[in-house]
Amino acid sequence: MSRRTLLHEGWTLRAEPGPAVPPEIAGTVVPATVPGCVHTDLLAAGRIPDPYRDDNENRLPWIGRTDWVYETTFTWRPGDEDRADLVCAGLDTVATVTLNGVEVGRTENQHRSYRFDVRALLRPDGNTLAVRFDSPYRYAETHRDRLGDRPNAYPEPFHFIRKTACNFGWDWGPTLVTAGIWRDIGLHAWSTARLASVRPLVTVADGVGRVELHAEVERAGDEPLTVRAAVAGVTAEVAVPAGERTAVVTLTVADPELWWPIGYGDQPRYDLDVSLHGADGRELDAAARRIGFRSVRLDTTPDAHGTPFTLHVNDVPVFVKGVNWIPDDAFPNRVTRERLAERFGQAAGANVNLLRVWGGGRYESDDFYDLADEMGLLVQQDFLFACAAYPEEEPFRTEVEAEAREQVTRLAGHPSLVLWTGNNENIWGWHDWDWQEPLAGRTWGRGYYLDLLPTVVGELDPTVPYWPGSPWSGSEDVHPNDPAHGTTHIWDVWNTDDYIRYREYVPRFVAEFGYQAPPAYATLRRALADDPLAHDSPGMAHHQKAADGDGKLRRGLDAHLPPPADFDDWHYLTQLNQARAIQLGVEHFRSHRPVCAGTVVWQLNDCWPVTSWSAIDGDGRRKPLWYALRRAYADRLLTVQPRDGGLALVAVNETARAWSGPATVTRLALTGEPRAKTSVDLDVPAYSSVVVELPAELARPDDGRAELLVAEAGDAAERALWFFAEDRDVRWLAAQWDAAVEPVDGGRRVRVTARTVLRDLTLFPDRLDPAAQVDRALVTLLPGESVVFTVSTTCPLDAEALTSRPVLRCVNDLA
Repeated sequence: MSRRTLLHEGWTLRAEPGPAVPPEIAGTVVPATVPGCVHTDLLAAGRIPDPYRDDNENRLPWIGRTDWVYETTFTWRPGDEDRADLVCAGLDTVATVTLNGVEVGRTENQHRSYRFDVRALLRPDGNTLAVRFDSPYRYAETHRDRLGDRPNAYPEPFHFIRKTACNFGWDWGPTLVTAGIWRDIGLHAWSTARLASVRPLVTVADGVGRVELHAEVERAGDEPLTVRAAVAGVTAEVAVPAGERTAVVTLTVADPELWWPIGYGDQPRYDLDVSLHGADGRELDAAARRIGFRSVRLDTTPDAHGTPFTLHVNDVPVFVKGVNWIPDDAFPNRVTRERLAERFGQAAGANVNLLRVWGGGRYESDDFYDLADEMGLLVQQDFLFACAAYPEEEPFRTEVEAEAREQVTRLAGHPSLVLWTGNNENIWGWHDWDWQEPLAGRTWGRGYYLDLLPTVVGELDPTVPYWPGSPWSGSEDVHPNDPAHGTTHIWDVWNTDDYIRYREYVPRFVAEFGYQAPPAYATLRRALADDPLAHDSPGMAHHQKAADGDGKLRRGLDAHLPPPADFDDWHYLTQLNQARAIQLGVEHFRSHRPVCAGTVVWQLNDCWPVTSWSAIDGDGRRKPLWYALRRAYADRLLTVQPRDGGLALVAVNETARAWSGPATVTRLALTGEPRAKTSVDLDVPAYSSVVVELPAELARPDDGRAELLVAEAGDAAERALWFFAEDRDVRWLAAQWDAAVEPVDGGRRVRVTARTVLRDLTLFPDRLDPAAQVDRALVTLLPGESVVFTVSTTCPLDAEALTSRPVLRCVNDLA
């Protein structure tokens, strides 16, 4: 049997001499954590300021322009194994590995693992292992100068190195160019043969599950071998003749329990055990996976509306209620399984059913995909290309193929993985971002997205669909971002237009759209020393990475909301406007189901404290957008939508049961008096929507600045509201309410009773206790109505502070 030993202890870190190294760092040796990176090691040693605070990021670019050396010593107990391999699961990025002064290998791809035979170099009385990381900038710039520059979205050479692109900065992320041993490193001693890879292709059809297990072996000898596999009580084995290196074991399972996305059913998984045996029957190596039986297909058959993009799981069309996922921290060693579980719980709590792993980030940890399997969150996985023209010359083509083969093999069998995507915005960029003239015929990535990557996926995991890009129309003859075909990104709303423009689109599948807001107040106070805070104070300005981001936020406010009088107003209103924009977009797109088959909001999370498009900020706090998503992504949605010059009530049913029952729509004055009312009987089949045109007496107010519509369907769905005028133009009554606070286990209960209409009432308890959370937000009350907020906190919050500005807010408290 083989043995594995992690080498995570005793590491040190030092900078190699060079012009970029500050004098206080030169010659310094600090303890290093493995897995980890240079930034976190220097931070732990007190040698750099926190990169996430204020503008400290600006003081650290030298790190990415420096060569670094990690070193440790270890003892080795030799055995009678044929081989002893140094296994590096992740080196970031341009590394030279030496053992006892002898070079054993070089690497230049963060997205691959490496293995080196070091048995002949190991000593029983002490070994020195060193990993030197060359400057990522020097490597990338050298290849850029050799091959010729290519366009990209940012003035950084991230497309000339196989490394996390957003390390080099993005319009939501810091420029913190990392280096380090970022995943496990250790020794693997083995004899005769080992399992080099295990690739289960899992399908199910007509009630029969099938696991086609592809095993690849590496040999130290040529004797016959046997691969055995077991799942769900079914076992099988295949002989691997002398000299052969591959085997396919097929297991058939009758009537397996099906794995379903969250909201569609349960997520049963089965243990798949694989073992490798020598000619005498002894076990040489073993591997274990958890798999799920499910079928997945992508329907792109042309129809009267264009080219659909509809995901089917177990032959059920799934409306994708998605969010884009970026790295949850610029430093991956800080993203633990527990942190991922918290973030996934937040996604599921907002009724999300799909995470798109964006192509400027990284292939995520095994924990990420295991948690997605466990929770039923679907995963769309981009290959790692984003917003740039990528060279296809060597060494990049070989590296890209190697990483693609490794990652497709690694992720095969995860039931949550339902789509591979070739890139983020690169085909679109070639068409629309003025790339063609500066490229002058040089490669830009097309061969990856339309040839290499589909070939790799088709060969290694044909059970998962592949799509060349996001966005992509399905054909080179159709514009890549045509909303009527395939997937589309909608960014004119944020960049140039008001968010009501979402209603001008009826896309087949929206893979990106978003709107910005600042993080939670407690997050800002932790990260910024600005005193006072202002929308344009130094720290706020540094933590706004989008081009003219502050101006775009102001444009959005001016179009819809009363002018803010101070920072507290600005903070509340910009967060509210983000929530309003995305809720409007999602509800509009869902109202066009099934023509539109999915929305993937940009973005769920942040990697540091920043003003961005996220629903969860860089400290893990929920922004008001999270609460808006929870409503807009509810399984049963009631929404009022403009249709054909009037208004319509749309009911969307994303459940397996028909939705039948009464609904009412009432036109009210802001003071609560009814002006007109209608009743309808809803009959919404499973996985569908219905549109009910509203009579003119409801759709046409007597005074649009003082009236609204309220649509209700009892407990079947949250009520829907329609205001005839923008908040800035509404004749609001000054907000008046009564509030009562009582202690409960784990926090406080706050009851608010409206004496006037209260628009988008929201409680911000983090202003009093940074750890406090509240169960609801963005509640609109009519006169006489009440709401109860439950605040989770361990602090004795002051009742008066909890029920007044700036903690308790509504739009018309500005009136």
